[in-house]
Amino acid sequence: MVGIDIGSHEIKAIMLSSTADGYKISGHASAPLRKGVVVNHEIKDVAAVVEALQAVKRRLPKSVKQAAVAVSGSAVMTKVIYMDAALSEDEREAHIEIEADNLIPYPLDEVNIDFEELGPNVTDPTKVDVLLSACRSDNVDTRVDALADVDLEAKVVDVEGYVLGRSFELISQQLPEQGDNQVVAMVDVGASMTTIAIITNGETQFVREQAFGGEEYTQSIISFYGMDYDQAQKAKHSGELPENYEFEVLSPFQTQLLQQIKRTLQIYCTSSGKEQIDHIVLSGGTANLEGLTKLLTEDLGIHTIVANPFQGSLHASNSDRQLLTGKITKYMIAAGLALRSYGQWRT
Repeated sequence: MVGIDIGSHEIKAIMLSSTADGYKISGHASAPLRKGVVVNHEIKDVAAVVEALQAVKRRLPKSVKQAAVAVSGSAVMTKVIYMDAALSEDEREAHIEIEADNLIPYPLDEVNIDFEELGPNVTDPTKVDVLLSACRSDNVDTRVDALADVDLEAKVVDVEGYVLGRSFELISQQLPEQGDNQVVAMVDVGASMTTIAIITNGETQFVREQAFGGEEYTQSIISFYGMDYDQAQKAKHSGELPENYEFEVLSPFQTQLLQQIKRTLQIYCTSSGKEQIDHIVLSGGTANLEGLTKLLTEDLGIHTIVANPFQGSLHASNSDRQLLTGKITKYMIAAGLALRSYGQWRT
């Protein structure tokens, strides 16, 4: 499957083939989206998204027919419930519907529901922990229908936070001892949303989203220097900003982002009983912002790096590696989706 990340600034897609020592990029593409087409991960202009998807698909192998996409965690309700370990899959599914009817404040015919067994319950070995997830059907259907319009079948609709957690597999080799027995915070800073997934021993233990991203930095440039949106975007990426921009816009933005991350990590530590986070791995379009890793390392006292799966288990042809050097960190959500090709899903 091709993993397709429909963001608020652009659509990114990646295909992965399995190798003896990881994965290799077998296709990748991106296409920009106009401001306002996707707002807070909700598709507002389906036609514009379909147009961008068509541009993406033209640059992928012609054989691709299936895709994996994600919905924002803010659109998803999740709850861990406890179920009898002896139940069969069908019995569990019937029980899930009863539980969902009690938990979800919408008619069941207006939501998509799924569940996944997490493992034995720590206090009662006759029970298992089961993650119940539900999302309004219109959020799912909009993505499924947009893909169908470009002849792609959505085989998987995932949740962004868990997708980010899955991408840890690609970068674990960047960390000491591959992150074993350590708590790792994956932090994806997109245009309008910062997604955080906390990984312990390779498993996603906690996910959270904050409505904050690189767009705030762009808006600061607009307001300080009287630029329009396109000029601000260009200046941001080229670095052609006034000499005092670090003091006026960069430092305040970084401080805000630091506070967003710090607050989320404190919530995790309080709820989990963990004393500390061992590593932070940054990804997304804002991850390479000047001085960000140093600020987080020094202020939080947590070793911070930028995700570079090319230093992990991801391989690519020389031409693809050259094209994606410095950009691959933006593809972590898409890559996490593409990894679903090598896992299980319900049909």
